[in-house]
Amino acid sequence: MSGYYTVKQGDHISSITKAYGFTDWETIWNDPNNAELKQLRTNPNVLYPGDQVYIPEKEPRLEPRPTEARHIFKKHKPKLKLRLVLEDLYEEPIKNANCDLIIDGTTYAVTTDGDGKVEQIINADAKSGTLIIKDPQTPFQSDVMPIKIGYLDPVEEVSGQIGRLDNLGYFPGDGTTDPDQFKSAIEEFQCDNGLAVDGVCGAGTQAKLKEIHGC
Repeated sequence: MSGYYTVKQGDHISSITKAYGFTDWETIWNDPNNAELKQLRTNPNVLYPGDQVYIPEKEPRLEPRPTEARHIFKKHKPKLKLRLVLEDLYEEPIKNANCDLIIDGTTYAVTTDGDGKVEQIINADAKSGTLIIKDPQTPFQSDVMPIKIGYLDPVEEVSGQIGRLDNLGYFPGDGTTDPDQFKSAIEEFQCDNGLAVDGVCGAGTQAKLKEIHGC
């Protein structure tokens, strides 16, 4: 049955697609009823609680085949790609480090590339995991780093700004108990990236924050 779904914290278009039994997230995202949402949220995997996603009716797909023969049909299983970039305390990439990436109970043995990046295909409805850096040359040996999937809010929201600043190592706090800490984190980010230092996360700072963070 078609209708609107209200986004909750942790939702992203891939998880919504799987929950409603679709195999291609573009079927939902490109529905004309989602045009306004697409314009507001340019990244379908960065949604905000309260957003309304229209879920269209499923359309049956017919595949003509000759009778009295055996046929194999393969079902497309939607996947999601997780990207992480690891840097040390000096903002240098942690290169060629062996890691265990644990997502919803499944362990993937991964290695960072020359830019400190890890990419891994995960289940479309994955919600959380941990990363363990096993390389003895890194300062994070044996540390367990929690990962939340789908919890990054849009950069236009204060919570999205805090999330990105925190991921980039600027320690913004929660934005409410200590507003000065949040402002200081913005100023530090602005200073590091050649922006006017005013402690306000306006459109220009948001754009740069999104660029540096990667989404």
